[in-house]
Order: sequence, then C-alpha cells, then structure tokens
Amino acid sequence: MALRKKRYAIVGMGGRVVMYTDALADPKQWKNCGELVGICDTSRVRMEWHRRRLRERFGFEGELPIYKAERFAEMVRETGAEVVIVTTPDAFHHEYAIAAMEMGCDVICEKPVTIDAGKLKALLAAVERTGRSLRVAHNMRYAPATMALKEIVASGKIGAPLNVDMQWMLDTAHGADYFRRWHREKEISGGLLIHKASHHFDAVNWWVDSYPERVFCLGELKFYGKENAERRGERYGYSRYTGVKEAAGDPFAFFLDKREDTKGLYLEAEKETGYIRDRNVMGEPITIEDTVSISARYRNGVIFSYSLVAYCPWEGMRVAITGTKGRAELFQRFGTHFITGQSQEELAAQQEGGHMQSLRLIPMFGEAMSVEIPEAKGSHGGSDAEILARMFDPEAKADPLKRDASHIDGAAAVLMGIAANESIRTGLPVNCDDLCKLP
Repeated sequence: MALRKKRYAIVGMGGRVVMYTDALADPKQWKNCGELVGICDTSRVRMEWHRRRLRERFGFEGELPIYKAERFAEMVRETGAEVVIVTTPDAFHHEYAIAAMEMGCDVICEKPVTIDAGKLKALLAAVERTGRSLRVAHNMRYAPATMALKEIVASGKIGAPLNVDMQWMLDTAHGADYFRRWHREKEISGGLLIHKASHHFDAVNWWVDSYPERVFCLGELKFYGKENAERRGERYGYSRYTGVKEAAGDPFAFFLDKREDTKGLYLEAEKETGYIRDRNVMGEPITIEDTVSISARYRNGVIFSYSLVAYCPWEGMRVAITGTKGRAELFQRFGTHFITGQSQEELAAQQEGGHMQSLRLIPMFGEAMSVEIPEAKGSHGGSDAEILARMFDPEAKADPLKRDASHIDGAAAVLMGIAANESIRTGLPVNCDDLCKLP
C-alpha cells in the first residue's frame, strides 16, 4: 500500500531553500513521500524563478501556487499544508512558525530558530500552547566528522567531558559574504553569534549532552566596515559591486549579474523588494561583529571556550574535548561556498578543493590514535542529504545518536548566542536562565 504524501508549503524563497524544493521535486530524493503545495515570499520575481527552475530541472507537474508574504495564511488554508518550512531571514522565523503552528501545522525551521530572547520565549510558548512539532534544521549534527566525534564522547573513551575548546575560521570568500547580505544587520540576523555560531553551539550542546548556563563574550567589528578600511588606508567610492567599473579589481567584489541564480533571485528582484545582495563589505552600515571570543559554563559543569574570526585566509575549524580519561581532537579545513541556487553536485565539487580533516583520540595514559572519518559526499560535508532523509522519510527509525534537533535544542543553540550578544552589550557575564529558562 502506497504511503500518503505529506503536504509541505515553504515561506522564504532565497538561495538556501533549494535544498528543500529539490528534495520534494526530485524523484531520486523525497518526491514520493512529500508534496510541495505552495511557496511564499516577499518577491514574486523570486518565486517565479524557483517555479521555472523546478519545471526545467525536474519537470515539476502543474503550476506551483505562489503567494506574496501578506497572503501566508491564505497559502496554508488554500493548499491544505500540513508542514510549513520556514527559510525567511532570521528575524522573521518566529512570526511564520508561530502562525503556522496556530493554524494546525507542524514546522521545519532553518537555523537559527530565532534571534533574541523575546522571540524565543514566544516560540516556546506557541509550541506548548498548540502541541505542534517545531523542528530545527541543525545539519552539522549529520556530518560524518561531527558524528564520529559524538560517537567517541558517547562511548566514554575520554571519560566525562570537562572542557571544550573550539576555534572557527571563516575565509575571505565565505566569511565576507555575510557582510554583503542582510546578515550584516544585527536586528535581522542576530549577528554571527546567532546566525552562524548557532551551528557550532548546537554541536557542542549535543556532544556534551548539556545546555549553556553562564556566558561571557567579547566581540568587535575589527576588519570589515568603512572605519576599519580607512584605518588601513583603504577608501571605496561605491556602496555595492554589481555594475560598478571601479569594483573590477576589488578582491571582495561579488557581481550578481555573473551568475544566473544570483541574477534571478536577487538582481532582478531588487525593484520589487529593495534588497541589495552585493553591498560593499567595507561600507556602511554594518552592525555585527567579525571577531568574537566566548568563555562559558554548561549546566553539567563543562567549561567552553570559543572563538570565531570571519576574515581568515583559509576556512575550517579545530575542536578539542578533554575529559576525565583523555582527549579527542577534530580538525577540518573546508572548501568555501556561497548559498545560492547551486546543485548538490556543484557544491560538492566546489568543496573538494583543499578539504582536509583528521580526528585523534588521545587516552590519558596511552598512545594517541587516528580515528577514521567516513567519506562524505554532497553539500555541507554530506550532512544535507542526511538531514533531509531524517525530515522526509516517513519510515525513519529512532536515531541512537539523537541527531534530530527539537525546538528545545534549537532554543539552546541560540541561547548561547543571545547571552553572548547581551554580554557584549553590557560587558558582563550573563546567566542564560535570566534570558529564557529552558527545561
């Protein structure tokens, strides 16, 4: 007997959404398990681009219904959506997630689940009030290297975790891109401590099986922005890159008209939305930090040190977890990427250049040993395909590694960043329970 397809609607049709649209339109992925019944965005141009792409790439049957943002509720009612996927800019995640749950839908939300304590409390209250499911797409849990480290910790081979040290380096392609987009405005993205680092905080929460308790953070804008550029003797006479001749030799330039996806999704939608995707990273305004350092304590006593720099010459991460019986050390160097309308194959090929990784297990009294990391294929280090399977496969079995991030996990991931932002603002340590008390 064939399984009944679930009905999915999506709100927010930027570049990241192709992971979900493709999964529901591709017969080789999850088309047989789920049906995409409607899409919603502030831009009709952008929605038409996605509709055309799905038709050309997958032969999508019929005319996919499209709805402007103000008609979101109509979309849910008219399409009979059962699950709403939220991929809007971060500051609006809570609005659509709450509205969807109150209309009887379950929700899949891109990370971060939201950006500040008030919005977070409203979301958690809505889950409690409606009884609906809110699942957060923390795909880092599904990457082979991340899972391998989780398995070491869970096995007890390093004993009880006592300390975690994580360094994250964003390069001057990927890192700079956050300063071209809406992410450079903290009121929309929450800054890199929310938008980017929630990935990292969620992974640490998962590895040590606890949630943050107390956070102190220092953060500054030290490299990007007009003031920093002028301090180095650099001056720019343009606020964006596309169509500017003087930007031709700028190493940070990104031209929307050079690619079909960025042209269709952003450049051609500008008149409708006013959103400029290629702002000068050395311009104004930029209200987020590019250099941060955190010291934190977890509920179970684990001490956590974290740093993020968004202007490195290479991209990757180092993490070490030290416990009562030993230490595990993970190193990864990534290929860079942009989140646009690229295919999984294109993303995988782009990431292959320069990719390196290693995982070592070092017993307290014994010889260090290398631990094999399974090969990964596809975008985000192979994690995207895994998380899609967990989301859309109706026969997915219980996961012994507990990778599926609940609304509480999503809340804990942003709570570290929310507390860090508050600490930057006040110059003081922040108790997480004072912002939002989690179970």
